[in-house]
Formats: sequence, structure tokens, C-alpha cells
Amino acid sequence: MSHIITMTTANQSRVVSYLQGELDATQQRMLRDHIRKDAHTDQLSLEHQGIDLGISIPEALDHLLAGHANADGEYVGQAYYKALQHIIDWSGSDPIDFGVYSKPSTFFGRMGDELRRLGVPADLLPLDFLFAGPPDEIPFHVPSPVDGYPAIGRLPLAKAKPLADAYAAVLDRIDNAFTHEAQRLIDKMRVEHHEWQSALQYGHTMDTLFFSIQG
Repeated sequence: MSHIITMTTANQSRVVSYLQGELDATQQRMLRDHIRKDAHTDQLSLEHQGIDLGISIPEALDHLLAGHANADGEYVGQAYYKALQHIIDWSGSDPIDFGVYSKPSTFFGRMGDELRRLGVPADLLPLDFLFAGPPDEIPFHVPSPVDGYPAIGRLPLAKAKPLADAYAAVLDRIDNAFTHEAQRLIDKMRVEHHEWQSALQYGHTMDTLFFSIQG
């Protein structure tokens, strides 16, 4: 099965605030006009495929908004992650394509091992940020999908340039199996850093690069 990875930039505290009960007028409008509609559409797609996660995505969204994720069932983590992803998607920039991979955890895990061997710091390794999970600031536990997908990743935008610089420093020594992907990450992170710096000059407060891995 192929897994599609997309990324978007958002203010992490803005995402978390949806799960803390006090929504401003803009968030209430986003919730009404977009997030709930997308959750419903997502649920209809599952039903057409005959998939039952033990809780619907709109119900999972309601749980998150109420400040908990305590439904029982083997697959409820998938519903909670899907619901949270809709909040993330409508909290920041339009999602852009990152890539399509058959086994992203395997590929980026091995790539990370190679980068670690070459001295790249642990907090800049791809598997760590691509599968970082929901923001740590969420004040309750959100169960993970049983098979690892969908996955949510996070990288502070302040680390985009250090990541690009660290990968560039070892690019001529990295195993050929990872050269292309390392260069893509270097290029993408440099663009994200430049756009982040430009946005800050205009008062925007996005601080996190979020990743969505669907499959």
C-alpha cells in the first residue's frame, strides 16, 4: 500500500487551543464551515468501504473538542488521528505534497540510521519528526492508530534551516540509496525556512511544520 505524505505550516498553540474549550469567532467558523464537514465526508468514505473504527470521525472530533479521547476499541486511534488532522489542516496553510512511499517508516528509519552514523543530531532525523505524533501540549492522551497509520508528524520551523544545513554537510558521504531524498529534504526545508522568515515580517505566527501520512 502506498502512503501519501503532505505537510502544512501552522501555529501549534492554535491547533491545541481547539482541544481546550475556548474557541474564538474564527475557530468557531472554521469548525462549522470546514472541519465538521470534512470529518463527515471522511466518515462517509469509510462507510462506503465498509470500515468501522468503533467510533465515527465526527464523534471522535466531538471528543477531542470536549477535551478527551477515551473511547474504547482497537481502531479508535485511527478515528482520533483523522479528526485531529482535520483540525490541523484548517489551522494553517494549504497542505502541499511531500511524497508517496510504500513503506515510509522503513525507508526513513534506515535513512535516519545512516544520517545518525554521519553525525546528524537525533532531533533532526526524519523518522523522529515524520512520526512525532500529536503535539505534546495536548492536555490528554490521544491513542495511536494500531497499525501506525494515519500518522501525524511535527517539526518546529526553527529547525528547518538547521536540518537543511546538517543534511547538506553530509550529502557527499551519505549512502546513494538516500542521496535523492536527502537533497529533496534540504531543498524543501530551505524553502520552508525562507517562507517562515518572510511570514514573520508580516506578523504571522506559524511556528510548526505538520506532516500527515495517510494510507
